[in-house]
Amino acid sequence: MLKNKFAHFSALILIVTGMSWFPAWSQEWQTLTPNKMNGWTQKGGVADYQWSDGVIVGTTVGNTPNSFLTTDTHYGDFILEFEVWVDPAINSGVQIRSHSIPDYQKGRVHGYQVELDPSARAFSGGIYDEGRRFWLYPLSRNEKGRKAFRNGQWNKVRVEAISSSIRTWINGVQCSNLTDELTASGFIGLQVHSVASDLVGRHIKWKKLRILTTDLEDFRWDSDPQVPELSYLVNKLSIMEKRKGWRLLWDGKSSQGWRSARSSDFPAEGWTHDTGTLTVHATDGGESTGPGDIITEEQFADFEMELEFMLTTGANSGIKYFVDPDLNKSVGSAIGCEFQLLDDKVHPDATKGVNGNRTLAGLYDLIAPENLSVKGRDKEFKGIGVWNKARIVSKNGIVSHWLNNQKTVEYDRNSQMFKALVAYSKYQQWPSFGQWSKGHILLQDHGNTVHFRSIKIREL
Repeated sequence: MLKNKFAHFSALILIVTGMSWFPAWSQEWQTLTPNKMNGWTQKGGVADYQWSDGVIVGTTVGNTPNSFLTTDTHYGDFILEFEVWVDPAINSGVQIRSHSIPDYQKGRVHGYQVELDPSARAFSGGIYDEGRRFWLYPLSRNEKGRKAFRNGQWNKVRVEAISSSIRTWINGVQCSNLTDELTASGFIGLQVHSVASDLVGRHIKWKKLRILTTDLEDFRWDSDPQVPELSYLVNKLSIMEKRKGWRLLWDGKSSQGWRSARSSDFPAEGWTHDTGTLTVHATDGGESTGPGDIITEEQFADFEMELEFMLTTGANSGIKYFVDPDLNKSVGSAIGCEFQLLDDKVHPDATKGVNGNRTLAGLYDLIAPENLSVKGRDKEFKGIGVWNKARIVSKNGIVSHWLNNQKTVEYDRNSQMFKALVAYSKYQQWPSFGQWSKGHILLQDHGNTVHFRSIKIREL
């Protein structure tokens, strides 16, 4: 696959001169396949690693945590290529920009992992944050990428880690396009996953590992425009997000663009916004006695919105959209469709409503959430006290909720089914609920401490 002008030029030299495929500019690639494991150190568990004829073979063993064969050298910006074969019954991955330090979970290996996933979930090439934030780039956002990995065969993998951008390809198909600034460098590690007793003795094989650390822009492949960029930049936009029409709904430092749902001013107390986090603080009362909800000054019709939220233990809140602030104003809770934010394990609201329709990432009091991206798996919640990503998409009446980039709800707000759900809910008293042509976006005060950041939107 020829990706840039240098590749085309080299191919021309190959045709004209009849020379073998090894143009002079490619001399900078360094082999990483170890000779008797020189330059590599095993960390974590005690899975077996062997080297033979240029192939590294990892074998699963019982009663051990994840094992990693790691480079002694740390790498920052690079392009990495390798071939891999994975037993279809097990999971594996390759760590990049990773670390193992004594004061972090007793030396646990942590960092970005290029996933190798032969299961029906088919997330190979996705980016998982081992030992930290879990899934960053699940292939629920890239259906084409889920078909790239070939079970029971050798697969060619390419990883480009340049500045804050991490992109992956499997067999020439782009799988991930991640933007993140948490870790700039670290070791590369070959994972043998911990397994149940019936999966002992299974193999993962790697070969033809090579890395490039200079002239990276000359070798960079073009990104597939159909593969969405997922950005974890805090309170700022990437270059590509700006090009695609994204803008920040909160600037990360002031109340600009937001006001109380009760008045034209921002709440004088109860909300703070000057430390890079927009926080509603706990009060002794409920949603009607605290500082109140806040809403955007603008209204939106078709849109895609993302934000990060952090729940405290037992917290209840919500992200409302198509909000009319004048409805139910007397109790200080503006009316609109709600992406529920809730500590499902502790807050009593989780057991109310109908079949879980008041739980995290559901359409509050109307539709219960489930993992629509990976059937049979739970919704992807990272936990209390850590950042989670919420996404809401509304276009031509079709609305979806996403929790950490996996879909939990989808509905047609103009359908008879939606109208029937409203008719048997707490919203039945408001005519045309959820069908207004546009409305404000709201962050809810429900009497509990909840944090928000990286709030952004683009109109569709």
